[in-house]
Amino acid sequence: MIIYGINPVLEALRAKRVTRLSISARHDKRIDEMLALAAAQHVAAERVEAQILDRAARGGVHQGVVAEVEDARDYGVRELVDGNHANAPLIVVLDGIEDPHNVGAILRTADAAGATGVVRQARHSAALDGVVGKASAGALAYARIATVVNIARALEELKEAEVWTVGLAGEATEPYTDVDWTLPTAIVLGAEGTGLRRLIRERCDRLVTIPMHGSVGSLNVSVAAGVVLYEAVRQRAGRS
Repeated sequence: MIIYGINPVLEALRAKRVTRLSISARHDKRIDEMLALAAAQHVAAERVEAQILDRAARGGVHQGVVAEVEDARDYGVRELVDGNHANAPLIVVLDGIEDPHNVGAILRTADAAGATGVVRQARHSAALDGVVGKASAGALAYARIATVVNIARALEELKEAEVWTVGLAGEATEPYTDVDWTLPTAIVLGAEGTGLRRLIRERCDRLVTIPMHGSVGSLNVSVAAGVVLYEAVRQRAGRS
């Protein structure tokens, strides 16, 4: 897999997932750090023309660096639940979110909030490529991701593992702050515009909403994810 951008590549190096590094002629402290990490890990690094990086990044903003990285390990849903966690599992489920910038932003926030992992569907989901890596500011290198065939079945698997499934839906009447986020919980997020699919809404234990007090009717899905995840952080900090 190809990723690009200074922060994503630095984090992938720190996670020891980079297999090859290509850098243009620019110089700064972060590039020097990359080269030092690559040398310490015996990762091949080469200086190339910027046009080569342009092609490798397919027009993405590469900031003078492109890396080949190992494919991320794919987790099972139950692994996300049963892992060694300091707190109860907090899982993010993506129902058909295809915009890579939104997926990357959600991964970044999920990592910052200490979420246990992310569940995504193999089809109708953004590819975990350089765009997602760039938008995640490097969080893609650390994310524990379960890629499943069927989100509805994944929700059933979460319920069987005694994880509450909470869908975020604009039409819901219950505010997200009414949820006890200290319990093992999965927040289920739908795509921009369409939201959660009907079958997924029906599979959730409960549906909640973020109250809107202005003229705009909804939030960007990555922003909504951040609002709810940090309510979970707030509650869990208070409980501990």
